[in-house]
Amino acid sequence: MPRPTVLSNRAEALKPSLTLAISARAKALQQDGRDICSMSAGEPDFNTPDFIVEAAIKALRDGVTRYGPAAGDPELREAIADKLTQHNNIPSTATNVLVTNGGKQAIFNLFQVLLNPGDQVLIPAPYWLSYPEMARLAGAEPVVIPSSAEEGFSLDLDALEAAITPNTRLLVINSPGNPTGRVIERSEMLAVAEIVRRHPQLLVMSDEIYEYLLEEGETHHSFAALAPDLAERTMVVNGFAKGWAMTGWRLGYLVAPPEVIKAAAALQSQSTSNVCSFAQRGALAALRGSQDCVKSMAASFNSRRRLLTQGLKALDGLTLVPPRGAFYAFPKLPDHVSSSLAFCEAALEREGLALVPGAAFGDDRCVRLSCAVSHETIEDGLSRLEPLLASQL
Repeated sequence: MPRPTVLSNRAEALKPSLTLAISARAKALQQDGRDICSMSAGEPDFNTPDFIVEAAIKALRDGVTRYGPAAGDPELREAIADKLTQHNNIPSTATNVLVTNGGKQAIFNLFQVLLNPGDQVLIPAPYWLSYPEMARLAGAEPVVIPSSAEEGFSLDLDALEAAITPNTRLLVINSPGNPTGRVIERSEMLAVAEIVRRHPQLLVMSDEIYEYLLEEGETHHSFAALAPDLAERTMVVNGFAKGWAMTGWRLGYLVAPPEVIKAAAALQSQSTSNVCSFAQRGALAALRGSQDCVKSMAASFNSRRRLLTQGLKALDGLTLVPPRGAFYAFPKLPDHVSSSLAFCEAALEREGLALVPGAAFGDDRCVRLSCAVSHETIEDGLSRLEPLLASQL
C-alpha cells in the first residue's frame, strides 16, 4: 500500500476561501445557461492603457526577456522611490524598494521576514481576507480589532491600544479599504501614530493599493508621511493593479528600511526570483507616462460608486457606510439574516446574483458588492437584491 500523503501543519491550518464555493457554483450555473449577475469583481474592468502595453511589447522585442535582479529592475526601483518622495511625501531611495509579484507577495514577504512564532499582528476588521492567513503562515497570531457599520467602521482606538501586548509586533492599516471603501481621515491616522509611539516594539504596515481610487473631495494620507518620525517602523505596500488596471501583470512593491528590503529580496531570490522582466518596463512606463488614464478610470469608478451607493441606500433593511474610495460597498444585512454565506448562497440560487460574504472579511453581518462593473450591471444587481432583503432567509 502506498504511504498516504501527509501535509505540513501549515497546510493543514490554512483556511479555504469562503468565496470559492460560490464562485464555482456561479460558473456552473452560467455554463448551464443561467443568467448570472456578478458583483463580486475585485479588479478594474478596464484594459491596461495602450502606452503601458506598448512599453512591454517594445521590451520583448528589445530582448528584455532574461533574468533580472531579485529586488527589481534598478530603473523601476528608482522611479518608485521618486514617486514616493514626490507624490506621497515619503523620502525614499531605491534601497527602500522591492519590486514584487503583485502587492500580495509584498505582504507575504514582509510577514515572513518580520514575524516570528508567537508574535501578534493587529488587524482591524473588516479586513482584506488574506491578512490573517499570511500572518498564520509566518507563525504569528492575527488579533482582530472589530468595528461596526453603525460606527462607520471607524477604528476603536481604545480597543486597539488595549490589544497591544509585549508580543505585538505589527499593525496593519489599509486605506482606501477593501472591503468597506473607507478612507481613513488624517485625524485618525495621527491618533494611531500616537499609539504607535507609545509602544516602541510596534511596527506598521500600510496597504495603499487603492490610493488613486478616491471619491471627489477625499485625500489619500500615507501614514509614513504623517508620522515621519516613525518612518523606520513603517512599511508601505502598493502596486500597479488597481490604479492602472494591471491586475494580471502581477506588479507590486514593498517600501521599507534597507535592512528589511535586503531580507525580503533574499527571500524572493529563494522563492520566485525576479519579477517578469519585460512587465517591469510596463510599470516603468506607467509611472513616467501621463496619469490621465488613472484619473479617467478613477472618475468612472466614482460615477459607478455613487450609483451603487444611492441604490443601496434606497433599499429597506440595509445599513450602509457610504464608500469613499476603492470600488466596493459593504452594507450590513438586516438583523434577521444570521449568515452572510447563507445569504450569498440564496442570492446566487434564487436571483442569480453573485456577491461576496462578509464572513470572508471578518464581519459576518455584511456582504461585499463591487462597482467595478457597468452601470447596467449595478442596476441589474440592485433589482435582484431587493426581493432577497424582503424575504426571510
